[in-house]
Amino acid sequence: MHTTNSKNEHLEKISDQSSTYDQAKGTLSETQEMVPQTNKQSHISCPPQGIVNKIITNGVIVCMLWCLTWTFSGSEALPGGNLFGLIIIFCSAFLGGKFLEIIRIPSVPPLPPLLGMLLAGFMIRNIPFIGKHVQVHNTWSATLRNTALTIILIRAGLGLDPQALQHLKTVCLRLSFGPCISEACAAAVFSHFIMQFPWQWGFLLGFVLGAVSPAVVVPSMLLLQEKGYGIEKGIPTLLIAASSLDDIMAITGFNTFLSIVFSSGGVIDNILSSLRDIFVGVLVGTVLGCFIRYFPSADQEKLSLKRAFLILSMCISAVLGSQRIGLHGSGGLCTLVSSFLAGTKWSKDKIKVQNIVAQTWNVFQPLLFGLVGSEVTVSSLESNTIGLCVITLSLAVCVRILMTFVLMCFAGFTFKEKIFIALAWLPKATVQAVLGPLALETARLSNFNLIPYSKDVMTVAFLAILITAPNGALLIGILGPKILTRHNDPDKIKLHLPNEAHH
Repeated sequence: MHTTNSKNEHLEKISDQSSTYDQAKGTLSETQEMVPQTNKQSHISCPPQGIVNKIITNGVIVCMLWCLTWTFSGSEALPGGNLFGLIIIFCSAFLGGKFLEIIRIPSVPPLPPLLGMLLAGFMIRNIPFIGKHVQVHNTWSATLRNTALTIILIRAGLGLDPQALQHLKTVCLRLSFGPCISEACAAAVFSHFIMQFPWQWGFLLGFVLGAVSPAVVVPSMLLLQEKGYGIEKGIPTLLIAASSLDDIMAITGFNTFLSIVFSSGGVIDNILSSLRDIFVGVLVGTVLGCFIRYFPSADQEKLSLKRAFLILSMCISAVLGSQRIGLHGSGGLCTLVSSFLAGTKWSKDKIKVQNIVAQTWNVFQPLLFGLVGSEVTVSSLESNTIGLCVITLSLAVCVRILMTFVLMCFAGFTFKEKIFIALAWLPKATVQAVLGPLALETARLSNFNLIPYSKDVMTVAFLAILITAPNGALLIGILGPKILTRHNDPDKIKLHLPNEAHH
């Protein structure tokens, strides 16, 4: 009897424990069910959270920045003022670039964001109601574009890798200078007979067109390299290394003919003044480059930030200052020489400086392409002029493609690889955006009679970006996997890749 009662009490204890466990389990399950409900409610809670909160916060930040600008500058931040125009152009160009980044068509390579920035500036200028209130003074616009040019040259100088250039030897030099010079000469001939340009204006236009755009070529090449296409023969390395030298050649040629076009002296005087600018630019650039190599010293804190500030401030001052004292070609060469010399000393730390300069470029890129797009108005474009510009541009580009193919002969590439390199050397964007309006600004300041020629140069530069940038990116992305040989294990092929130069 006692045993039976003990068993019953033991069974009751077990049942009580199990019921307690079930209650706890139920409570826990209810708690777990309430967690996602609570999270779910947080998305629609008041105040809002997540993406809605982020959009509202960023919008208020932009509005407060405008309010601070208005409190400091007054009417300049109101419609019709320079700061108001810059803010609208920058925001529109930034959104245009982001919109183009979001667009993704299956099996089609992404389009460069700079195209969206260019079209955003063009739309702002040509919408009647908005165009009247968005105005930027020519001096402001020219200063910002020259600053953008300086950043491009700094990135080009830092992107030059002596070891990679020595490894690629003559092939890189041929690809850098040959197509640029041949296209410049072809554009001079075609513009002289088709657009009735004087010879000096024809060569000026030619060097505007002669530059390839690393902003399109470099990201596309890096994408192909990551997938293993063409790395066995170093095709991505070759195109990345040659893109900076190509830009240097085009900018130097443009500055030379710009001084010739707007100079009142004779031919010999123009040649001597160009040589003087080159000498001063190289000399000052060497001095500045040697200084930045050793100052600040490697034992200081925030070393990369100090180096980036020094090279940006010195080079921007050199470019803008040289124009104020009449040495128009010196500033660009000074920037290239100083940044190249400084970069050879910094070794691995150069990448950190490049990243800081790249962040600066991310600010000036929307301004540059937005301002270039806003310079072109539909009312000033004539159908006949557009047709002549497109014909001249197309013929010059055909000569460039053919010359690139010929120069790549006897370099160890197959027939298909030479075709790919020739087509990959097509895109134009950044340098054209800087140099195209520069002739127009100079004409407005010195000689109004030359404004029609400078407007045609501006139109050709605009059309060159609009036509070649997206088509070049698509050709590289589509033809690369079909033409280039793919290596299954890219890590086993050790080719020295120069530092990225996304200008």
